[in-house]
Amino acid sequence: MRRDFEEPVRPRSEQVIGREELLGRARGQLSRGGSLLLHGPPGIGKSTVLRAITAEYAESARTVLRCSATESESHLPFLALVDLLGLVADEVADALPAPQQAALEAALTGRAESSLHQDGLALRLAVLSVLRALAAKGPVLLVADDLQWLDAPSAELLAFAARRLGGMPVRMLGAVRTGTEPKEQEHDPYLRAYPPETLALRLPPLSRPQVSELLTARGYGGLRRSTLRDIHHTSGGNPLFALEIGRALAESPTPPRPGEPLPVPTSLRALVLSRLELLSAEARQTLLVASAGARPTQSLLESAGRPDAEAEIALAASLGLVAAQGPDGHGPDSQENAVRFAHPLVSAALYAQATPQDRRAAHAALSTAASEPIERARHLALATTGTDEQVAARLSEAAALARDRGAPSVAAQLGLLAARHTPADSHVGADERRLRSAEDALTSGEIDLAREVARDVLERAADPAVRVRAWMVVIDSAGQAMADVEAVFPQALADAGEDPRLLALVRYQLAWRALLVEGAMGKGREEAARAARLAATAGDRSTELLALSFQAQMETLMGHPAAPATLEKALAEPQDLRVAVDHNGAGATRFRWLIMSDQLTDARVSITRLLGEVRRRGIVESEVHFLRGLAETELRSGHCGRALDLAHESLRLARDTGIGEAAGNMFTSLAEAAGGDVHRALVLAGDAVRRAEDDGDLIYLSRALGALGHAQLVAGDAAGTVRSLRRARESEQRLGISDPARGRWHGDLAEALVLVGEPAEAQDVITATREHAVRLRRASVLAVLDRAEALVKAATGQHEAAVQQLTSAQDRLAQLGYGLEEARAAFALARLRAEQSGRGSYDEAARLFRRCRAMPWLRQLEAVAAADSAPVAAAPGVSAPTAPESVLPHFDRLASTERQVAALVLEGATNREIAARLFISVKTVEATLTRVYRKLGIRSRVDIVRLAAGQRP
Repeated sequence: MRRDFEEPVRPRSEQVIGREELLGRARGQLSRGGSLLLHGPPGIGKSTVLRAITAEYAESARTVLRCSATESESHLPFLALVDLLGLVADEVADALPAPQQAALEAALTGRAESSLHQDGLALRLAVLSVLRALAAKGPVLLVADDLQWLDAPSAELLAFAARRLGGMPVRMLGAVRTGTEPKEQEHDPYLRAYPPETLALRLPPLSRPQVSELLTARGYGGLRRSTLRDIHHTSGGNPLFALEIGRALAESPTPPRPGEPLPVPTSLRALVLSRLELLSAEARQTLLVASAGARPTQSLLESAGRPDAEAEIALAASLGLVAAQGPDGHGPDSQENAVRFAHPLVSAALYAQATPQDRRAAHAALSTAASEPIERARHLALATTGTDEQVAARLSEAAALARDRGAPSVAAQLGLLAARHTPADSHVGADERRLRSAEDALTSGEIDLAREVARDVLERAADPAVRVRAWMVVIDSAGQAMADVEAVFPQALADAGEDPRLLALVRYQLAWRALLVEGAMGKGREEAARAARLAATAGDRSTELLALSFQAQMETLMGHPAAPATLEKALAEPQDLRVAVDHNGAGATRFRWLIMSDQLTDARVSITRLLGEVRRRGIVESEVHFLRGLAETELRSGHCGRALDLAHESLRLARDTGIGEAAGNMFTSLAEAAGGDVHRALVLAGDAVRRAEDDGDLIYLSRALGALGHAQLVAGDAAGTVRSLRRARESEQRLGISDPARGRWHGDLAEALVLVGEPAEAQDVITATREHAVRLRRASVLAVLDRAEALVKAATGQHEAAVQQLTSAQDRLAQLGYGLEEARAAFALARLRAEQSGRGSYDEAARLFRRCRAMPWLRQLEAVAAADSAPVAAAPGVSAPTAPESVLPHFDRLASTERQVAALVLEGATNREIAARLFISVKTVEATLTRVYRKLGIRSRVDIVRLAAGQRP
C-alpha cells in the first residue's frame, strides 16, 4: 500500500508497560503503510496495545473506522459493518452505482431483504467502493477489536475488500483472541481476512519487573519481592490476571504470610473453574493433589492415593485444564509423566477454592508419597496444625539441605514454616529460626522479606545476640542506601554492650557507613581494623575475614602502603568458604587488586571461579556483583560484545532483586558506550547519578559521574564530559581515593579538556594523576595518560612528539591486553596523521574497533573519516556507509549518526538494512529517524527525499 500516512506526532494516550519492542515493530509496519494483527490469550493486553497504537496514528488519518465485537452480539448479521460504515457511508454513497447503494443501505438499515446470498456481489462491491472513496479523500484507519466475535457476514465483506485495496492509503489494525498455549497458524483464518503482507504479532507474557511496574502504575505497589514473584508465577505474566491478584491483595485485610498461597479473586476463578463441573468429585480431588505438589507426575499422584490419575488427567486435558501430553505419551516438560496445568492460574484457583481440610489432606498424602526430603518436610508442615517440635526440626533440616544445594530462597520459606511450628519451650527458639530464614532471604535476594522478618523478630526478642543479628539484617537490607537506617546504629551498639563478638558485627557495618554515608574512607578503614581486632578476640573468624577484606579494599583505593599486607592477612588460613566467595570477601578483594594491577588473565580466572561458586550456592547478591566484575574484565580486554551481554545479565538480575541497581546502571552504561548504543549509555549513566545522589551513596556517585562523562565523550559532548568528570575528580578527592585505576576517568577528562580548548588544565590532570600511577605501578593508566598527553602536545603544535607518544602508548596497551584502549590510541594517531598530511588512513583503527566490536567508536571513526574524505575499508561482506555530508549538504543540523541514517534513507534502504549497514539495532534506527524528523520539522521518509531534492515538504 502507498505510504501516505504521516508519522505520529502525539504521545500515546494510554500507558503501555512492557511492550516497547512490540510497539516498535508495529510502528515500523505502519510507517511502511502496512496493516497489523495482534493476537494472544485473554487478558494479555491486546486491546490496550490496540488502543495505544490507534491513538498514535488516528490523527494522521482523515477517517478512522472502528468496531469492537462482543460474543453476545456475534449472531447479528452486519453489526460490525454498521459500526464501521454507519456514520460515514452517506459521505460517499452518492458516488456509488444504484445497485451498490441499495445493497449497502439494506445491510446498514435492515429495511430490505438483501443479504450476501441475494445481492452479495453488489454489497461486496459497495463496501470496497466506500473504502476506496474514503481513501481518495485521505488516509483511512480501520480498527477492529475482538475479531473472534465478528459476525460472519461483516467478516466476509472486510476480507473481500482487504484483498483488493492494494495501492490505497488504508491501514487495518485488528486484535483477535487466540489460545493460552501458542499454536502454529492459530490466527491464520483472521490473517487471511486482512491485506497481503499484514504483520501478525503475538503479545508475549510480561516479565517479572514489568509485572511489578504495572502493579505500581495501577496503585498496587509496595509489595514484597517474594510476593511479586508469586504474582508473576500465578498470573503467568498475564497483565489482567496480575492486576486482579494485585487488587485482591490490596483489598485483603490479612495478606498471606510467606509461603502461603496468593488469594485468587472470584473473577479469575470463574475463568477456569466452570469446567470443573464436568469432572467427577474424585477427579477434582486428583487435580487438587496435583495443584498442591511442586512437580506433580502421574506416578506421584498414584502413590498419593489417586489410583485413576491417568484417566482423570486425560479428561482434564481434554477440557483444557491440563496441558496435553506430547505425541510420545509423555508430558512436554518431563522425561516421565509430568502433570502440567494449562496455566498456573488453574492450579492456583483449584487450591484457593478448596477447603482447609481438603488442602491438608492433599499435603498429608504427598508428605508420604514424595521421594524428595525437602518436599516431604514441606508437605508435612502444611498438613499439620499448631506447633510440633518434631515437624519444626524436620523443616529446619530440610532448610539446611536446601541451603547446601544452593536454594536459599527455598531455605527461607522452610525456615519460616519451621518457626511457625516451633513450640514456645523448644530448645531452638522460633526467633532463631526466623533469623536464619531472614539471612537466607538476604542471600537469595529477597530483600523485602528479610527486612520484614528481622523487624518482626525485633518487636519480640530480648536476647542481645538475637537482636544484634536482626539489626544486621536490617542494615544489610538497606544496601547502598545506608543513610536510610541511620537510627539503627545506636540501638545496635546498645544491644551489643561489651560483647566483642557482637561489637565486631556492629563495627563492621559502621565501617561501611563511614564510607557510603560520610564519604570518609580513612574512618572506614579504622572501623574495619577495629572490627577485625574485636572479631579475632571473640574467635569469630567469619567477621574477622570480612573486616580485613574491607580494610584491604580501602587501603587499595587510598594507595596505602599497607594494602598488600592486609590483603595477605585476609587470604590467610583458616578460611570460611562462605566468606571467601562473598562479594565483600577476600576473593572479591583479590580480584579487584588483580584488575587494578593490569593482571587481566588472572582476574578473569579469579572472577569466573567466584561466579561459578556463588551460582552453585544460590548467593544472588554476590552473583550480581561478580557478573559485573566479569563484564568489567571483558571490557578492559576489549571484548565489548561479551562485556555488554554480561552487563545486561547483571542489570536484569539487579532489577529483579532490587540489589545494586544504581551500580548496575553505572557499569552497563560503560558497556553500552563501548559496544552498544551511546544514547542508552547516557540514559543509564544519568539514572545512576540520580540514584546515587538520592541514596546519599558517595562511593558510587563518583563512579556514576565517571560513566556519565565517558558516555558524553563517546557521544561527542566534550563540554558535558568536562562538567561530569570535574565533579568525579572533586568527589574522589573528598573521599581520599588516590588510585587512578579505580575509576579510570582521568584520560577521558584530559582528552575532553583538549577538545574544549583547555590544554593547560588537561596537562595538570595528567601530571597529578601520573604521580599516583607511577607510585602504584599502574601501567595501563600510564599508557592512557600518555595517549591523552599526546593530544595536548598536538594541540600545542608538537606534532612529531605527539605521534611518537601515541605510537608508544598504542604498543604498550596492546602488550597489556587493553584492546579498546589500544584501538582508541590507533584512532587518535590516524586523526593526528590526517591533520598533518591533509589525508590519512583509518583502516588500522577501524580494524581494531571491529575486533573489539566497539560499534559506537566505529561509528564515530566513520563519521570523522567521511568528514576527512578518507574512505574506511569495510569489514568483509559489509559495505561502508555512504558519507552523508556529500549527499545531504543542507542537513548540517543533524548529528553524525542521524546524517548517515538519512543518507541511507535516500538510497531507499529499509530500517533493517540501515541497521545492518551501520552496526546498530532496528530500534535505534527508528529512534534516530524520529530525531531527524523533529530536527528538520518533517514527518516522514518522503520528506527527507523532498528536502534533499530542494523541495518544500
